[in-house]
Amino acid sequence: MTLTGLFFLFMYIGLSTIGGGLVAVSLMQQELVARSIISSEQFIAMIAVSESTPGPIGINMATYIGYELYGIWGSLVLTTGIVLPSLIVILIIARCAQSFQDAASVKNTMYGLRAGAAGMIAAAAWNVLAVAVCTLPLFYRTRQWADIIDWKAVAVFCGFWIVQIIWKKLHPIFLIIAGALIGVLLF
Repeated sequence: MTLTGLFFLFMYIGLSTIGGGLVAVSLMQQELVARSIISSEQFIAMIAVSESTPGPIGINMATYIGYELYGIWGSLVLTTGIVLPSLIVILIIARCAQSFQDAASVKNTMYGLRAGAAGMIAAAAWNVLAVAVCTLPLFYRTRQWADIIDWKAVAVFCGFWIVQIIWKKLHPIFLIIAGALIGVLLF
């Protein structure tokens, strides 16, 4: 796909992602992997890098994907593409917000958008979890059901989940560093 085509694709993603960066990630996965622009494995690696760098994940992903595909110009163009629709919409809403923010239809619309965005975030999380803990290529080669789950990855996932539940105020950077160290030592 050309850089211009990707710019408009990322404008579409930026315009369609009500609910933040995780919804953008779900839509990016759907669009980019389905069109064979990048592979599922590349996409998951990009999520890991984008999640571990400062800033919104959707913008980080756009920047990273643009850089991987077209270098520095690609990163600038795709970042602009994903940010531009939000900027335009925010400017329009800011001009009109006072007149309609208390309307029942606006409140109901926002309620529905929040629920839909939560569903998209859950779907994206499920897709990432499936790739992180399932070993489908090995399963397809061996056809052994015991090979479908990477039990070390499941143990790491459960351990991090428990740590996050117990220590809610633990900064995510510590988990990212711990995950990298565990990955180097165990895998």
